[in-house]
Amino acid sequence: MPQVPQTFFDALAVRTWCGLALAALGRAREEIDAINVYPVADGDTGTNLYLTLESACAAVEAAFAGHEAGAGAGVGASGASGAPTLADAARAMAHGALIGARGNSGTILAQLLRGMAQVLAADVDGEPGGESAHIDGPGLCLALRHAADAAREAVAHPVEGTVLTVASAAADAATEAEGDCGTVARAAYEGASAALAATPGQLAVLGRAGVVDAGGRGLVTVLGALVETFRGEAPGGAGAVRVRVPGRFFDADALDEQVDCVDDDGVSGPAFEVIYLLEAEDAAVDRLRERLDGLGDSLVVVGGDGLWNVHVHVDDAGAAVEAGVEAGRPYRIRITHFGVGDVHTGGAGRPPRERVQRAVVAVVPGEGLAGLYGEAGATTVLARPGEPPASGELVEAVRRAHAREVVLLPNDADLRHTAAAAAEQARSEGIRVALIPTRSAVQGIAALAVHEPERRFDEDVVAMTSAAGATRYAELAVAERQSWTMAGICQAGDVLGLIDGDVAVIGSDVTATAVAVIDRMLQAGGEMVTLVLGDEAPETIATHLETRVREGYLAVDTVVYRGGRQGALLLIGVE
Repeated sequence: MPQVPQTFFDALAVRTWCGLALAALGRAREEIDAINVYPVADGDTGTNLYLTLESACAAVEAAFAGHEAGAGAGVGASGASGAPTLADAARAMAHGALIGARGNSGTILAQLLRGMAQVLAADVDGEPGGESAHIDGPGLCLALRHAADAAREAVAHPVEGTVLTVASAAADAATEAEGDCGTVARAAYEGASAALAATPGQLAVLGRAGVVDAGGRGLVTVLGALVETFRGEAPGGAGAVRVRVPGRFFDADALDEQVDCVDDDGVSGPAFEVIYLLEAEDAAVDRLRERLDGLGDSLVVVGGDGLWNVHVHVDDAGAAVEAGVEAGRPYRIRITHFGVGDVHTGGAGRPPRERVQRAVVAVVPGEGLAGLYGEAGATTVLARPGEPPASGELVEAVRRAHAREVVLLPNDADLRHTAAAAAEQARSEGIRVALIPTRSAVQGIAALAVHEPERRFDEDVVAMTSAAGATRYAELAVAERQSWTMAGICQAGDVLGLIDGDVAVIGSDVTATAVAVIDRMLQAGGEMVTLVLGDEAPETIATHLETRVREGYLAVDTVVYRGGRQGALLLIGVE
């Protein structure tokens, strides 16, 4: 169904564009994956672009939901409509893309969106009535130009015939256009399409494979959604995108041969792709760029204002991570091996890795628990506080587990629908998935403790579900504002003890509140207390609580884990 066209670029246009672009990338994902031969023929460019934009969309939706909730409570900053300003929506889009960026292509897309957001936000900051602020055609031209320039600056060694070329062509064509946002968007799309068609002549690796650049193809898809946002229908006809060079045949065998060509040319020399988010100062990031540039290639560092997304291909993955540690605090570290047996490379001499029979995929709230779950054999997805994973990220983790059967542990009540969508997608790909509705990481720990891959799948799932269901869970957090709770009114700074998701205890001291929570939970009985300490928990709390349980409850054991930066001060499980 055609979309209602947007006249100007406002917050609603940002939301519409993100949704349309995500849907378009979802349709084109497999096709883009299939033509991915540069810089590494790992067949995941379309997937990485989709996951990056999915994170951007989730952030924009969260911005709208937050303003709508605020307006409903009479405290909305944007008036009765509850809509965010263009600046708010644009910044949310950029931040979501930054924290969710995947792969070389996704990282560059995140910088493109960040470049646009810097113009969109600057154009309305400080204006009254920000909820109705917008930019017109010339403003969109400026945003596209800044996006292309920012993306090129983020890449250590720009190569023509890639998404950078396509982005520059889009900006050039937009600059030459005169008119409203729809006219500018159409010109950018057509300029990008023409540049995309020329990429095989600019990059030899594309010409030999008979394909256009995969990242550029994804950007054209995103720009097509921008046209649809302002014109009400997707571009087509003469402007439709061709992914293969006319007159050239391309199939899976051709991709396998191209993988060999890429190896022979030395283009994909480094063995690992390393990606991480980094909290660091600008000066430290400048030094990091120099260090990583000497370690490998395909270096892209995007972001700013203290938060960066780092992407590089290296032979020494440890050195790349160590460089991040020296620069600041890296997290969400992802290391992918490009070598023989990689799931994406199935050509001659590259037999696909045999699937294991069963695996566990779990969402965990902190680095410490990620290590614990990993030692138990689980594939983990790290959920940073306030930034839950999207369904695409869970699907990717299921694929990464490379198993015929997967047990999925969301470990968060709010992730129930996201996990269900991911499970359904994985099932459509032929993977048998069982979703156990764990509501806390401590329930996941209990489920993992009884996991036995050798027994029948259904029996294993029943045992894990039973163990999780028999585990009551609690957490300690600090109240951010005055609020009504099940235990009464809390003030900002109060320590809240939540049992099974509801506030049960309000206190002023972390340890005393934790004792009160454990006492309440053990009134109903229990044999084991599990404590997962956050980074900000008091140093002595574990010893105090262990002593309390040992002296006050006979035959009840206590086990303590370090959760790292997990959001909650303390997670508690009683089983």
